[in-house]
Amino acid sequence: MLKDLVRKNRSYRRFDESHQISMEELIEISSLGRLVPSTANSQALKFMLINTPEENNAIFNTIGWAAKLKDWNGPKEGERPTAYIILLCDLAIGSNHPTDDGIIAQTMLLGAVELGYGGCMLGNVKRDELARILKIDTEKYKIDLVIALGKPNEEIILEDITPNKDTSYYRDDQDIHHVPKRSLEELIVYKSHS
Repeated sequence: MLKDLVRKNRSYRRFDESHQISMEELIEISSLGRLVPSTANSQALKFMLINTPEENNAIFNTIGWAAKLKDWNGPKEGERPTAYIILLCDLAIGSNHPTDDGIIAQTMLLGAVELGYGGCMLGNVKRDELARILKIDTEKYKIDLVIALGKPNEEIILEDITPNKDTSYYRDDQDIHHVPKRSLEELIVYKSHS
């Protein structure tokens, strides 16, 4: 059921690094991105699929992991992603709209969850360094987003909060990740009267 996939699809930042994602699985996940709508049906996004330890390590060092967790520098060895999908905008086709990144990334992440994986959309990326490492032609492509993937190795709890409370995620003293969520009543600002 879609609601179950959405509920399981959290921003995972710690993974079981002993569990590798195969290239076939990455292709299956990325194939979902091909099927979704795009602005003016331009389909300007292209994908780089990465799953080798050497490339994973190089990519890892270009990413900022969790702005709200000030004392955490990202996953330690053994908890790092085992694959990445990098979303590139093909500048010859047209400039991409951020909604395309979101639609494609969310769809891919739902596909990853269905396969037993999890991931995180990452926009805090040292793009020039990443382009240099992966030899991305920045005249042809713009790095839009990085999706980190792996077998989740952390517990994430969704918490309902009251209106106007802090929505900052945090980790408790047992290292459980908590994600406050506004209530549906707070989010719906208007309902038609039928």
